[in-house]
Amino acid sequence: MNIVGDSEHFKQPYDHDDDYISRANLKRESAEIQKLGEKLVALSKSQLDKVELDEQLYDNILKTKTIKPKTEAYRRQLQYIGKLMRNVDLDAIEKSLAVALNRNNQENAKDMIVQKMCERLLEQGNDEVQKVIEANPQLERQKLRQLIRQANKEKEKAKSPEAESKSAKELFKYLRAELSE
Repeated sequence: MNIVGDSEHFKQPYDHDDDYISRANLKRESAEIQKLGEKLVALSKSQLDKVELDEQLYDNILKTKTIKPKTEAYRRQLQYIGKLMRNVDLDAIEKSLAVALNRNNQENAKDMIVQKMCERLLEQGNDEVQKVIEANPQLERQKLRQLIRQANKEKEKAKSPEAESKSAKELFKYLRAELSE
């Protein structure tokens, strides 16, 4: 006679199968893959070129950029990208995505350093020019002083003190170009 609480009655065919993955785990994995796909869609085209993707996935990510966000078509396209990504090496994509995003962060950090240097040059004048020239001998002293002088004149003429002058922008571009080489 079998008892109702007998463990033999409650055995399932997948109890002893080590390869079994529950439906909930499959859904979690597909949601993670879809989130990675959303990160890829959020990248600009130049950043996306740096990530190693197969052609079909790349084309579908570019198609997704043309679809209006928060629509049903956009959601379905993201799901399709997730489906395509199931057959791709996700670790390689995550690594190249991290490299592409880190490279962008490094460029932003360099821009911030150059911006601070511009502000110091505009505020402190010739003393700061001398320090910058000593640290970076490839810069032209005359061009730096000329841009600083023009930027300060434009700043005096400007109605709002927060407005950035054309010469200040030129100074930033000059320093960014020369210091990146």
